[in-house]
Amino acid sequence: MLIVGIAGGTGSGKTTVVRKLMDNLPTGVVVVMPQDSYYKDNSDIPLKERQKINFDHPDSVEFTLLIDHLRQLRKGKSVEMPVYSYLTCIRAKETIPIRPAKVVLIEGILILADAGLRDMLDIKVFVDADADDRLGRVIQRDIVERGRSVMKVLERYHDTVKPSHLQFIEPSKRYADIIIPGGGENQVGIEVLISIIEKHLKKKKTVKNAGNHKN
Repeated sequence: MLIVGIAGGTGSGKTTVVRKLMDNLPTGVVVVMPQDSYYKDNSDIPLKERQKINFDHPDSVEFTLLIDHLRQLRKGKSVEMPVYSYLTCIRAKETIPIRPAKVVLIEGILILADAGLRDMLDIKVFVDADADDRLGRVIQRDIVERGRSVMKVLERYHDTVKPSHLQFIEPSKRYADIIIPGGGENQVGIEVLISIIEKHLKKKKTVKNAGNHKN
């Protein structure tokens, strides 16, 4: 199993990169596990307090659970991935079953900021993008998907998103094996990543066939 971590700032184009990888790799080979699914359950905190949580800080993510799930998948066991709601800031009762796959994509802003998770990643990718471009995408996404006003988005960006990006996310770029500048529009960078994954899959297939032939 190949575990690929795709990090980058909020609105950098990580989701676009993941989608293009999915479109270009064989069906059924890849599963995606977003970091957002592993935000800590805050059901014991009042809604008003939950909405003040800094989701761009490493403490907001239950990395231990994500790491445990990756270990289980590596052992060939299925896991139940949490479902997190940005509207209520808590986990849903439902979970999503994830089965072991040849390629697991872990996508999220903080996945290179945690040493334990980094150790689980076979390929570490950082999707880089200009701060103004990221802010534009954040405004559009948060209004449409999370029901926030422009003022709320800008307030959150200046209070938590930007400071956390500079403190945790940008420094984590130094751990990346591959940096894709220009976000999801960098077709050359994405093609390089696809070719590396395909090479790995081909190598695994060759080793497996050689083992079968030997038997």
